[in-house]
This record gives sequence, C-alpha cells and structure tokens, in this order.
Amino acid sequence: MSITTEIQTLTDFALDLAVASARVILPHFRKNIAIDNKLETGWDPVTEADRAAERVIRELIEKKFPDHSIIGEEYGTKTTGSAYSWVLDPIDGTRSFVIGMPTWATLIGLYRDGQPLLGVMNQPFVGEAFYGNPNGAWNRHNGQTTQIHVRPGVPLAKASIGTTAPHFYDDNPGFHKLRKTATALRFGGDAYFFAVLAAGQLDIAMDASLQIYDIAALIPIIRGAGGMVGTWTDNDPTQGGNVLCATTPELLDEARRMMRGEA
Repeated sequence: MSITTEIQTLTDFALDLAVASARVILPHFRKNIAIDNKLETGWDPVTEADRAAERVIRELIEKKFPDHSIIGEEYGTKTTGSAYSWVLDPIDGTRSFVIGMPTWATLIGLYRDGQPLLGVMNQPFVGEAFYGNPNGAWNRHNGQTTQIHVRPGVPLAKASIGTTAPHFYDDNPGFHKLRKTATALRFGGDAYFFAVLAAGQLDIAMDASLQIYDIAALIPIIRGAGGMVGTWTDNDPTQGGNVLCATTPELLDEARRMMRGEA
C-alpha cells in the first residue's frame, strides 16, 4: 500500500468513526441528561454522551487496528508500542453541549511517530465535518465536500480572533493588548474557531492550557489548509498547552510577541 493510499484509508476510517460516534451522541443532545462533575473545585462536566461516544470509537479502532495506541479523554491511554496513536475527545465543548449550544464537536486525531497525521472535527447536529491530512483539508456539509484554505494574511490590526473564554487570560496583559489591537474578538466557539480558521473565516484561533486531545485533531486540519500552529509559550503545540494558530507565519509571530509582552 502506498503512503497516499494509506493516508486516504486512515482518513476514511476516521470519518467513519465520527459517523459512529454521532449516532450515540445525538440522542442525548438537548435532552434532560445526568451531568457529572470531574472536579472537586470548579466545574468540568461529563455526560453519558461523552462516555458512550468514546467507547464506540475505541471499540471500532480496536477491531480494525488492534495494534494501534489510543489516548482518550474519558478512558485514558492504551499503549501498544505502535507508531500510530489515536487521540480522542468524544465531545470537545461539553459545557456547550449541556446547555444546548451546537458549538461542541467530536475530535478524532491520529499521530504517527508522535506527530499529527490526520484529524477530523465533526459536528453532527449542524451536519458538518472538517478534516485534514498531509494532502490538504476539507469541509463536508449537506452532502458536499469542499477543499478549504486559510484566507490571505492580514496584519494583526485587521485580524479577527477566536478563543474560548476571557478568564483564561486574566493574568496576561499581552492578551488585553492583543484584544484591543485586533479588529474583532469572539468568545465561546470551542474547537469551531480552529476549524473556521482553516476554512478561511478567521485569522487567529487560540486557547490556553489545552490537553493533547483538545488540539490533536485540529492541527492536521489547520496545516492542511495552509495555516500555522504554534504557542505563545515554549511548549510543543502537538501535546497541547497554550496553543496559538494563525493564517500566516507573520501573523503568528506578531500575535505571539504581543502575548509575550514583547510588542
């Protein structure tokens, strides 16, 4: 099997995983469901929809590729020594899910030799999926699949930014300067901000203190669309942390320097 054929086969399988997970998630959405809290202090909700989705994804991976490793938000890590590791967030944005907002998504990523190979972001209620691999990035919506690209680069003063919540940046004066410099900033989009950046609708998407399963699926989509993935600190974005994505290297550098207080 050629590398190109292998990548397409794995991508198609990841899309099938997204469809399978949607079948067990949607019956719970906008219903009166039990919500558990993972934290003793604070609120990090989890529902049976999260757990059921990860179970079905893991079962299908273990049936098709029993030698592959799996990293999942709800059921932890299965290490096999394989070059391939699936990274799963069955419902990214559970806070949005439990209040009925359709900004949550299922994130399915695949790493090869520790680096992102392909990713799928699926929003089944809206009925669209974004996916990417080394050959590009695409949006699938209403039965149509369209290749996507980031939009032409703009300076920070003309940029639109998306991030989850302002309280992530309470102790970072650079963020408040970034907010005042950019043309627009929106909160609350969860993984959708990273997907619409890849689709040419946004210039910067960023979030603080991400886990690997929050970003793994999104990196191949952004890179496949021609975008840049970095951080405003010194961590490796492929492992999570303070992730900063932009349409061009110049815009990424400009935003990073401002977040660091260097501009």
